[in-house]
Amino acid sequence: MLDLPRARDRMVNIHVGGRGIHDREILQAMREVPREAFVDPGFEEFAYEDAPLPIADGQTISQPYVVAFMIEMADVKSGDHVLEVGTGSGYAAAVMSRIVERVYTIERHPGLAETAKRRFEKLGYENIEVRTGDGTKGWPEAAPFDAIVVTASGPGAPLALQEQLDVGGRLVIPVGEDPDSQRLLKVTRTGAATYSEEDFGGVRFVPLIGKQGWPENGEPAEVSRALRRPHPLSLPEMIATAAEPLPDFDDQAFGELFDRFADRRVVLLGEASHGTSEFYRARAAITRRLIEKHGFTIVAVEADWPDAAAIDRYVRHRKSLAGASPPFQRFPIWMWRNTDVAAFTDWMRHRNEKLEPSEQAGFYGLDIYNMSGSIAAVLGYLDRVDPQAAKIARERYGCLTPWQNEPSTYGRAVLTAGYQKCEKAVLEQCRDLLAKQLDYARRDGVDFLDASQNARLIAAAEHYYRIMYYGGAEAWNLRDTHMFETLEHLLNATGSNAKAVVWAHNSHIGDARYTEMGIVRGELNIGQLCREHFGDRAALIGLGTHSGTVAAASDWDGEMEVKRIRASHADSYERLCHDSRVPRFLLDLGRDKALRERMLERRLERFIGVIYRPETELRSHYADASLPQQFDAFLWFDKTCAVTPLSSEHARSGVPDTYPFGL
Repeated sequence: MLDLPRARDRMVNIHVGGRGIHDREILQAMREVPREAFVDPGFEEFAYEDAPLPIADGQTISQPYVVAFMIEMADVKSGDHVLEVGTGSGYAAAVMSRIVERVYTIERHPGLAETAKRRFEKLGYENIEVRTGDGTKGWPEAAPFDAIVVTASGPGAPLALQEQLDVGGRLVIPVGEDPDSQRLLKVTRTGAATYSEEDFGGVRFVPLIGKQGWPENGEPAEVSRALRRPHPLSLPEMIATAAEPLPDFDDQAFGELFDRFADRRVVLLGEASHGTSEFYRARAAITRRLIEKHGFTIVAVEADWPDAAAIDRYVRHRKSLAGASPPFQRFPIWMWRNTDVAAFTDWMRHRNEKLEPSEQAGFYGLDIYNMSGSIAAVLGYLDRVDPQAAKIARERYGCLTPWQNEPSTYGRAVLTAGYQKCEKAVLEQCRDLLAKQLDYARRDGVDFLDASQNARLIAAAEHYYRIMYYGGAEAWNLRDTHMFETLEHLLNATGSNAKAVVWAHNSHIGDARYTEMGIVRGELNIGQLCREHFGDRAALIGLGTHSGTVAAASDWDGEMEVKRIRASHADSYERLCHDSRVPRFLLDLGRDKALRERMLERRLERFIGVIYRPETELRSHYADASLPQQFDAFLWFDKTCAVTPLSSEHARSGVPDTYPFGL
């Protein structure tokens, strides 16, 4: 006597799972459905061989592996509504019914349709509906479908079936004008009138008979029009289809587009240059929404901690430090001392005025450069809370004073033995300060966060300025590691539910592992570190432009100029976005699988910092990257304008002296 359950397990393990089908739901469904119930009497002993078997009306029941493979290609899942064209024995519909919510199946042979219906009723499969008719016309009343599986070969993918797919829906069908040369095709609907196409190799099926298939005599009537395959879209066309147009910055709908990232612990917002107004205004609009509606309380920016601390005091209505120098006086002044940043910090100050200190949003710096400001902040704090510790700190920091005002020159001394003593002293100072955390926090908890971070910064900066003399990836990696650790420190200090928005350049925000930075130069960045630490609780969002103007210098520490941006390179991601002809958009790189796959291959991407040299742009400002792996989303502004730096004409009467940008 045949042991059919054992034969069924063997079929699944060897003929299905053993050949590469790993979807657990498909394997379980095939173990559950008795294939012997779907073959003609007398063929039960062959039911679990991996071969097609004859059924009535000259049709066949497909081999088990092909059934599993087509269902896997269709990517069916719980809750789906699926259409099958070519019911045949009913076996494939039965397998899918164990996975999805509902199966609609069409068979042109009345006898086969009736037999399949009786089989479903006998097995108690109540979520399958059977219809007799022309399957090439689909089942319009039940559309749209999440997936359509066609078990017969046509000259092309019927347009009626394509149109009955939901957006994101999949059509799996064998196609080929030569019955001996068929290909298994997967068509995915990517938009209202757009489709993508994948070819999965040669197959052999019975012909698909119908109005949009093969006629009974074997010659299709209008293959050239009604049955032609969907024309593959160009990448710019696919981008245009997936693009979500951006409203005005002041429109509430702009911020609402980013509610999809509200559940993240960290949202990182990039920029393709340090001198573009649209990038600052976009980040401000997104950040306002995340603060107002979604509980974000940390705005962490690519700026020096002491300078940002002055802004933080302003936005949180705290007294400015007596004798402190105005913030953001060092090159590049325009990066944070501009009208767009001033407008955003004014908004933060106005909003915080109504809130308790614990509910207020703060403004923090992540960067490492300003050693002199950091030292002054630590010493000023210790003078107030621990004069003896301040005295010791002054002695320890004394070895740094020759280079405080121009820390980049510190590397000139690295070949001497003295720096080792300085490094040890800085680390000891940092450890001593942190060891007194509980005592200081009890007396002055808010200021302690500021002072302890400055101590951390000095320790990292001393190392940074020492190693940058040699160049290479180590200096970059220390800087971005410091920025990540500062962000982590802020989140930990602010509470387990704290959420942060980060503003930094694309080169810091986009995951370095998928750029020339990481692949060729071995550099990491804060975006990579956030993904590694927070996983899918971090969102990395890049920003880009095609042309316009930018505020930048020609050399480090040079004068700011308003420069014209050259049109993007023909082989760049920026040119693809420009050619989409959508002037401003959000591209969610996780929504359209077909688009993501088309964009994976590395291309040029433009990076403009505080220096812009258009005459050597390709060499100076482009690098290879894989945009969909680098970012989770990308904001596009086809034409942009330079930021407006603050000057004396922006000083306003009646503004308190604490205003950080007053001159």
